Amino acid sequence: MEQPVTDHKLIIYQLLPRLFGNKTTLNKYYGSIEENGSGKFNDITDKALQEIKNMGFTHVWYTGVIEHATMTDYSTYGIKPDDPDVVKGRAGSPYAIKDYYDVDPDLAVDVPNRMAEYEALVKRSHDNGLKVLMDLVPNHVSRTYASDVKPERVRDFGEDDDKTKAFDPKNDFYYIPGKPFIVPGGYNPGGDELKSPLKDGKFDEAPAKATGNDVFSAAPSINDWFETIKLNYGVNYFNGLTSYFSPAPPLWNKIHDILIYWASKGVDGFRCDMVEMVPFEFWGWVIPAVKEKYPQLIFIGEAYNPNLYNNYIDVGKFDYLYDKVGLYDAIKRLTKSHPNATCWDFNQLWNRDTKGIDQHMLRFMENHDERRIASPQFAGDPWLAVPGMIVTATLSTGPVMVYFGQEVGEPGAGVSGFSQDDGRTTIFDYWGVSEHQKWMNGGRFDGGGLSDSQKYLRDLYSRLLNAVISHDALRWGNFWELMLANQREPWFSQQLYIFLRHTDKQRILVIANFNRSEWGINVKLPADLLNYFNLSGQTEFTDLLTGNKYDTDNIADGLQLTIPASGGVLLEF
Repeated sequence: MEQPVTDHKLIIYQLLPRLFGNKTTLNKYYGSIEENGSGKFNDITDKALQEIKNMGFTHVWYTGVIEHATMTDYSTYGIKPDDPDVVKGRAGSPYAIKDYYDVDPDLAVDVPNRMAEYEALVKRSHDNGLKVLMDLVPNHVSRTYASDVKPERVRDFGEDDDKTKAFDPKNDFYYIPGKPFIVPGGYNPGGDELKSPLKDGKFDEAPAKATGNDVFSAAPSINDWFETIKLNYGVNYFNGLTSYFSPAPPLWNKIHDILIYWASKGVDGFRCDMVEMVPFEFWGWVIPAVKEKYPQLIFIGEAYNPNLYNNYIDVGKFDYLYDKVGLYDAIKRLTKSHPNATCWDFNQLWNRDTKGIDQHMLRFMENHDERRIASPQFAGDPWLAVPGMIVTATLSTGPVMVYFGQEVGEPGAGVSGFSQDDGRTTIFDYWGVSEHQKWMNGGRFDGGGLSDSQKYLRDLYSRLLNAVISHDALRWGNFWELMLANQREPWFSQQLYIFLRHTDKQRILVIANFNRSEWGINVKLPADLLNYFNLSGQTEFTDLLTGNKYDTDNIADGLQLTIPASGGVLLEF
């Protein structure tokens, strides 16, 4: 078995610079940037990057880099203030982009020099052996979108729109002609303490534009993405989703130009937001067009509909898609000991839902949209994630992602402002991420504030990810399922998952125990597998996670061992 031309085993570390480097611990409800602080590009130092690299990561996804709408006033730097009535949180959502050609001034030590500070971070990441991913938010922008630093040849979104028409393929936005935008009732932007002449429950937008989550109304609800406006790729939502793709709508070329702009700064790929809200025909045009100039770029799509995966890979030309609805949801059920949870769901996944595209599926247990494992809303204990992380990292040849703080058991606790106490780390507010800050240790990035348990957990993540990155069997090897071969054994449990990853020269037996109690097993390798590897007699196994050794006098009789509660092994033999 030869190594494939493309190695799909990216190991991605997701972090928000605004939160990652923030050393302030006040965490005041709806606190300002002066009170609660903000991390900077410059806080992501060589030492921080080297520690990330040492954990086994190959890529860093810097989330929330592009300038977005905010309640913080940067008018002294020539940046037009945003109306708080259409901003979520004091810091603002990273997914309500205000200027596609600029970076967030919150992240700069010297605001006029902010782009140079970001470019230096890209270079610093590369110098430390890490590739850089950043966001593309293609479906919507903030209601206050206006680029003040775009290249002269670039026409701004909506600049040439005919606002008398609800839809026109030449328009960048959708309109509700004759009706002004109405701010949702009951919204108190920034809390009681925020005072601003713009905070008056009104926002001047006439005619109103359609909202990012496909609400074609002048009065979206407070539960809608009311702070955003939807971009028009040539799909007429007012007439049965009729498409007008030839000639290409102006927006297509504008997004192409934005991707080229950031690629020219040395980024290595884009995580594209809510790709299913944008027609896959557009992706099928723009991704190859951008790759003509930058062939090594990778494109990751946030996707949730398994019925569309093949379209976005085959037609849309995405390199990778989120596997949230399949693997993430199955692992979450098992981790939470849901009564209907079963490892047979994994079989359905690789045998049916992602068959033939497994290497294109990005696996994770946390990201900025999902609840923290250590939160009471998920598992309440980060150690319960161990079997799930083993499966997430080793099941297939596709990428794996870890969210900053996950490796030290960050619970995402507290009401921060716009973000509630829901088990997620806020993306809307200025905030200090407490358990992560213990690892950051005032910028020393040495784990000095961590408990022994947190140090062990982080070390386990490191051993797992480094095992994946350094063993060909786990990076690109074949998969051999072992549930069926063992389902009639007396010890068998549907909360155990067993499989083999192998190349011609390497074999690794993976066992993940989702039971909350330890489990004694005598795992059997089927005769056809033993014949395939020409295996017989005495065999020794070494656990890549602990270094522990196990052996059997006769491999045909199986291997006896006890798997720890909510634990697992990677047995090389």
